[in-house]
Amino acid sequence: MSIGTNIKSLREERKLTQEQLAEALGVSFQAVSSWERDEYKPETDKLIRLAEFLDVSVSAIVEEKRKVFKTRDTIYNWEHMKTYVKTTAKNFKLYNTLKAVDYAVKAHEGQKRKRSAVPYIYHPLNLACHALSMDITEDEVVAACMLHDVVEDCGKRPEDLPVNDETKEIVKLLTKPETTEKDRDKDMRAYYDRIAGNPKAALVKCLDRCNNLTTMSWGLSRDRIYRMIRETDEYYPALLSVIKAAPEYNSAAWLLKYQIESMLDIYKRLM
Repeated sequence: MSIGTNIKSLREERKLTQEQLAEALGVSFQAVSSWERDEYKPETDKLIRLAEFLDVSVSAIVEEKRKVFKTRDTIYNWEHMKTYVKTTAKNFKLYNTLKAVDYAVKAHEGQKRKRSAVPYIYHPLNLACHALSMDITEDEVVAACMLHDVVEDCGKRPEDLPVNDETKEIVKLLTKPETTEKDRDKDMRAYYDRIAGNPKAALVKCLDRCNNLTTMSWGLSRDRIYRMIRETDEYYPALLSVIKAAPEYNSAAWLLKYQIESMLDIYKRLM
């Protein structure tokens, strides 16, 4: 596919007319039309503005696409994951987890993952399944995986969660504070420092980041992706060190470090 074909395809995917795209870029619609017909190529400054406006990389516009890959937003069915988590929780007598699964499903009902039709409950269930797949069967950890977003996103209070005090404390630590752009760096530093004081909270937070990294290519804008990469580079090495220092999580620490750093490197190369 040529540059012109790429521009036209990206414009039509966003349901924009040539006139609308031209206005956003400060050019004439004839210029957009000539690009799409491959009569002319956008100048460098226009190409950068075009990529920013369409929320794609410059390479997505200029590279010839010889193959079209099918992508998918989810790998597993969330209801199957729910059955797996509940069955495993029953087998290992994880009573907090059993209550947390039903509570989270109800709390997140109707919510979707960013910029998608994927039910939000897919996310906490993915964390729980990830933990169980690494043979982490601690009740508080798996229950916190299920509940880590219900206070922040569903308006629930930690004291009202149907779990023990240790799980409530983990959820409190994982709940991001409200902040302003001015105070964001200071507040995020304090937030991650608190999490680093609790190995179980650090473990759940790294599981959370693994899943968010796998979905941010379609769930976040390019600006948010850049911020996610910077934040992960800055704060997660310390959390991984905390996890590694806990003997029971040593194997999990190795795998999480590999997953997080591998995905970061892929994004950095593609961005």
